[in-house]
Amino acid sequence: NKSAAAAGQLTGTCFQRCVGMDALNALYSVTYEMDEQHDTAYHERFKTFLTEMQAHNFVIGGAMTDVKGDRSLAPHQQTDPDLYVHISRRTPDGVYIRGAKAHQTGCINSHWLVVMPTLRLSAADAAFAIVGAIPVTAEGITYVYGRQSCDTRSLEAGSLDVGNAQYGGQEAMVIFDDVFIPNDLIFMEGETEFAAMLVERFTCYHRRSYVCKSGVGDVLIGAAATAAEYNGVANASHIRDKLVEMTHLNETIYATGIAASHQSHATKSGAYICDDMLANVCKHHVTRFPYEISRLAQDIAGGLMVTMPSEADYRHAELGPLLEKYLQGRADVPTEHRLRILRLIENMTLGRNAVGYLTESMHGAGSPQAQRIQIYRQMQLEFKQQLAQRLAGVDLSETVREGLNELVEGYFARVFDTAVTP
Repeated sequence: NKSAAAAGQLTGTCFQRCVGMDALNALYSVTYEMDEQHDTAYHERFKTFLTEMQAHNFVIGGAMTDVKGDRSLAPHQQTDPDLYVHISRRTPDGVYIRGAKAHQTGCINSHWLVVMPTLRLSAADAAFAIVGAIPVTAEGITYVYGRQSCDTRSLEAGSLDVGNAQYGGQEAMVIFDDVFIPNDLIFMEGETEFAAMLVERFTCYHRRSYVCKSGVGDVLIGAAATAAEYNGVANASHIRDKLVEMTHLNETIYATGIAASHQSHATKSGAYICDDMLANVCKHHVTRFPYEISRLAQDIAGGLMVTMPSEADYRHAELGPLLEKYLQGRADVPTEHRLRILRLIENMTLGRNAVGYLTESMHGAGSPQAQRIQIYRQMQLEFKQQLAQRLAGVDLSETVREGLNELVEGYFARVFDTAVTP
């Protein structure tokens, strides 16, 4: 979590590492439990692959989201089976897969892809229960690069209008046309009953990983504060209040991500998994707070953020001196510095890097309702009702009281390594 937040601070954008990392974490425990039940060899295969990835510091893209087609139908019910990635044929040496994965952030600048199912599967969906590792240059893969707001600015001369002059992200649709996966790189093949476990564990890790947005938020808060300083209004009470609100929201994201990791527990494999409730709370914050932080940043920045002339005009022999004069803020701050900070805020809240900070914050690792479903499943409402009834003097049966004591003792044992009886 801390390294993810730091990477967000250093890049000001999605740094495209967490999906692969979260896939590795989830697969470590799931392959172990598949082997335990089916006497397969997935876990050893996976550990060999993981060791190779670490030895060469390879970047891994986690390919989970299928294009899905008709969302009311299961994968095997689709009119075109390619709407979910699936095994198209089996040979003694491995399998071939067809289909497409959407919204693949960072896939083009990865070394490997790990393909995974995207939802719970039934026995009829066995062909879709495939997990495997594929080099990004494998024969049969097509990458269709996605568009981003203001993306062609990156092709223009100069760096001012780009906003973030050093870092940016990209997404692509990945199409698999009979792509081969050898046996030693297959980590699930037909074990449909483990698809849900894999998806749930992956999303638990991945929703916690959205703590990275707090690092990006730190950059935006810094940009807003700098814009206010360059405008000469840094000491205005309403500016300070907006910056406090932005910081409060941003640190709340960070706190829930850190807490989810701190409350982790061991799986059968020995690998730890974070607290699912807190991971979902972290991600649910991320579907909301970056939008408010961005709104406040735009409020502080002012309208020039979206109305300023282009860098070409600013460098123009005749227009340049006029813009230098009329677009200045504080006299002791170079006009170009002011313009660069405003372009950075535009980039993060409207431009290329808003893809990762806003819309991807909304839908990545599951849209808001996905987190609300998980929060509902785990909110222990009956337990909380019993806590209230006990304090209010409501007569509880002996069975209920014993169950309440066990729940409280279990919680304290897990969280504090001790037991307390109410």
